[in-house]
Parts: sequence; structure tokens; C-alpha cells
Amino acid sequence: MQIPIDEIKIRKRIRKDLGNIPALAESLKKYGQLSPVIISKTNVLIAGERRLNAAKSLGWKTINAVTIDAPGKLAKLELEVEENIQRHAFTPIEEAEASNKLYNLRNPGFFRRIINAIINFFKKLFRIED
Repeated sequence: MQIPIDEIKIRKRIRKDLGNIPALAESLKKYGQLSPVIISKTNVLIAGERRLNAAKSLGWKTINAVTIDAPGKLAKLELEVEENIQRHAFTPIEEAEASNKLYNLRNPGFFRRIINAIINFFKKLFRIED
């Protein structure tokens, strides 16, 4: 559900270093919000402070949020910690492989461009969607 950003209350948080908010804001701008922030029934932020700050920096008035029943400080803290701990970043090899695949898709070779043109021609001819 969409919720007005100015209605979300931020209490004391575990994370102090929010990292590169401008890069996250650029991602939000380019791809949209991929994951909702998590709030309590009383609109207290449980998880997603970086997303919230990036959205604010873009001038967003609302943000996609999920409301969770988290009664008490313990439940809220457990959810905040869990949401941050369970993320699993790419390994350096996985990151390099992803970067290579993106490069190849963004910069196809001569023969790949010809094959893509032929495929796209027949897709248009037979009205086939991706």
C-alpha cells in the first residue's frame, strides 16, 4: 500500500551508516521501488530506512509500505535486525559474471545485432510479444 512519507515515524535505529543514498535514489528513479519499507500498525519504521531516505531525496510524497503487527520494542528490533542480516550480497565472482552479462547484452557484437534484427523482424511480422 502507498503511505505518505511524512506519516512514517523514525525511532532510534541500529544502523548508523546509511551508505550511498544518492546511488539508491538513482536506482529508485530508474527501476522504481523494488521492495517496500516495513512499518508497524502505528506507522513506526521497522525496516527500509535507506529506501525511505532515498525516496525523500527524490521528493516522493508516498512510498510503498507493508504493515506488520509487531507488538513491543523487542518484536520491532528483531524484525529490523532480521531484515538486515538475511540479505546476501553477490560474491565477487557472481558480481563479475553479472557485470559481464550486462555488458554483453548492452553491447552486442556484430553477428548478435544481425540475429536480433532478424528475430525482431519475425516477431513484428507475426505479432509475437516478448
